[in-house]
Amino acid sequence: MPGSARLFIALGALLAAAAVVLGAFGAHGLRARLSAEALAIYQTGVQYQLWHALGLLGVGLACLHLPESGWLRAAGSLLALGIVLFSGSLYVLAFGGPKGLGAVAPIGGGAFLLGWIAFAVAVLRP
Repeated sequence: MPGSARLFIALGALLAAAAVVLGAFGAHGLRARLSAEALAIYQTGVQYQLWHALGLLGVGLACLHLPESGWLRAAGSLLALGIVLFSGSLYVLAFGGPKGLGAVAPIGGGAFLLGWIAFAVAVLRP
């Protein structure tokens, strides 16, 4: 298995597992501790993490067919970066972090968008 495929599949699987743990923690351990607004912010972070972890799995599987694709490596890197910036900033905000950190979420969202576009370019290129 090519290194990029192995990396993105493993990273996607681990981030998906973490999203399940974080979602369960939010549903059972945080409901009484966070306001409804903070819990909604937290859950949005979990949802985006899970969806983009699945995207990483897809990128890893595509790397099995296109092992030399720089576009796929860029796609996987951008999706992973988006998880860190978007979901990570929402987690910190939900726990009362500095409001200015909210400016990081759109950067993560941009990384998500560019990651999906890079994925599409990778599979559409001849």
